[in-house]
Amino acid sequence: MTLTALILAAGRGERMRPLSDRTPKPLLSVQGRRLIEWHLDALSRAGVARVVVNTAWLEEQFEPALGDGSHYGLEIIYSHEGRDHGGALETAGGMKKALPLLGETFWVVSGDVFTPKFTFDKAELLKFENSGQLGKLWLTDNPPHHPGGDFGIRDGLATRDAEEKYTWTSLGLFRRAFVEELMTDLPAGTKAPLRPYLDAAISRRALGAEYWGGGWTDVGTPDRLKSLDEQGERRA
Repeated sequence: MTLTALILAAGRGERMRPLSDRTPKPLLSVQGRRLIEWHLDALSRAGVARVVVNTAWLEEQFEPALGDGSHYGLEIIYSHEGRDHGGALETAGGMKKALPLLGETFWVVSGDVFTPKFTFDKAELLKFENSGQLGKLWLTDNPPHHPGGDFGIRDGLATRDAEEKYTWTSLGLFRRAFVEELMTDLPAGTKAPLRPYLDAAISRRALGAEYWGGGWTDVGTPDRLKSLDEQGERRA
């Protein structure tokens, strides 16, 4: 079985301006390496063989920067949303477009989050495959810019109505069936957010959830990027 992953890298990154005016957020450097490279190296170490990178904003920069993936010990395939559809399709639209390139089970991670201790553990993937769930999310403590959180956790499942909610890290595992069964109303190439489909999986009691406390940053602003670089300098 070929292990696959989708790295979401198509967004404009408005809050990261002016840095993102010239460089896509996932290609910005944090602690001496591009953000997306932290994921590529971790996925390669976990045995993932193929990574699909969806692109839109400044998408012509990705292939010269990352190549075919051989430098990282894997294969990179690009899902060009800008070229094919005129702009980013958001998360659900990006997953639907990329699905033919992905396996029966695949990791999803945003290219602009920093979580260097997350290992994309193959044991987690095998456990997920045996669970019968359509998807699984890793949730973490709510950052200051997102105090209300997204989901709670109850009996290993994501829930909308828990008193204590956490923030989705933009790390998850999904089955093809998540897209094929829940996105039947979404034509390929259509822009759409993921949240309604996550809610549909919750209604089926088919969306797993687990707490992640190993460190996570949504690198959404220049100040957060600077803070991460300063943390790296202090540890050096």
